[in-house]
Amino acid sequence: MGMTMTQKILAHAAGLDYVEAGQLIEANLDLVLGNDITSPVAIHEMDKFTKKTVFDKDKIALVMDHFIPNKDIKSAEHCKCVREFACRHEITNYFDVGEMGIEHALLPEKGLTVAGDVIIGADSHTCTYGALGAFSTGVGSTDMAAGMATGKAWFKVPSAIRFNLIGKPAKWVSGKDVILHIIGMIGVDGALYKSMEFTGEGVANLTMDDRFTIANMAIEAGGKNGIFPVDDKAIAYMKGHSNRPYQIFEADPDAEYDEEYTIDLSQLKPTIAFPHLPENTKTIDEITEDVTIDQAVIGSCTNGRIQDLRQAAEILKGRKVKKGVRCIVIPATQSIYLQAMEEGLLKIFIEAGAVVSTPTCGPCLGGYMGILAAKERCISTTNRNFVGRMGHVESEVYLASPAVAAASAVTGKISAPDELGL
Repeated sequence: MGMTMTQKILAHAAGLDYVEAGQLIEANLDLVLGNDITSPVAIHEMDKFTKKTVFDKDKIALVMDHFIPNKDIKSAEHCKCVREFACRHEITNYFDVGEMGIEHALLPEKGLTVAGDVIIGADSHTCTYGALGAFSTGVGSTDMAAGMATGKAWFKVPSAIRFNLIGKPAKWVSGKDVILHIIGMIGVDGALYKSMEFTGEGVANLTMDDRFTIANMAIEAGGKNGIFPVDDKAIAYMKGHSNRPYQIFEADPDAEYDEEYTIDLSQLKPTIAFPHLPENTKTIDEITEDVTIDQAVIGSCTNGRIQDLRQAAEILKGRKVKKGVRCIVIPATQSIYLQAMEEGLLKIFIEAGAVVSTPTCGPCLGGYMGILAAKERCISTTNRNFVGRMGHVESEVYLASPAVAAASAVTGKISAPDELGL
């Protein structure tokens, strides 16, 4: 029996000719990631180890992005802990105020993730890098500590689900709509500890930003990782951002999949996940009553890239955020922020009545920069809408694409761009 794309990457990292689903392996790591919330826990665990040094100062990335700039004393202490660790071990890829960004947008942009890599991160959305044909997955802080010390991690080789993508999405349908459609179809545990492998001629009709979004939310379906084939677009992205060598792995023709689905991208519609699970999806035409909102957030590791900001700006240009609605736009990295400024997007946002924040994960996890009060509703381009995710336990979060979030900010209720004549 052949191997899937993920299984081939893991076999290579473990120094094996063949692996199969369920097999336990020890794999060499190409990158270990932590942020300002998860890294302090890992650092304190490392203090308990006999080995006190990191395995490779160039293969660890520490990104201060959740509560940066620090919102309170506790977050300042966390960042101080990581900052001192990075200095002590001369960590090459330490990103703090002024050069940081949201980790899962920043690392590909910095060229730290390429095809064929095995990457662990103490953040569940580490699966984002599968967009480039890497195996990347979230782990706990203890595993991060072990990874930083040894450069290795244990894995149970996952089985896989194949998603055959065909067709071309309509103008206002993006990667966010694709992954919300899939999660709505298979559920939040539909891919539990499985590799979600995206294939088919429709992949060519997805931008790299679309692919990052789709891979990012594999965890929302329970997936161990999400992964795309390495095509010309992925190669062009890597060559434009990285000097590192990459390795392309392709699934065998006789690779075994637990399930296979075919999704016609041309048939998808703007999709929204209603509270309180990402699987609770409705297409825009299935919403029969007005769902008014108090806040719209456009950003996060899922949808804070330049394509996302351009879509939002196209809708907000010449329009105003509805009175009583708070619209918060968060470019995912300093580079994206600068590009948005140079393209005039920030001017559009501000003139529309939105605010533009420094890169941060803040509102996504109910940290800061957009906390909800009881009974408030937010439409958000983030990735989770659990009870209390963005603030009060009686608040509600609706997940959507940047296009839908921007249109909704204008109308004050969940809306598609075509309701504005676009």
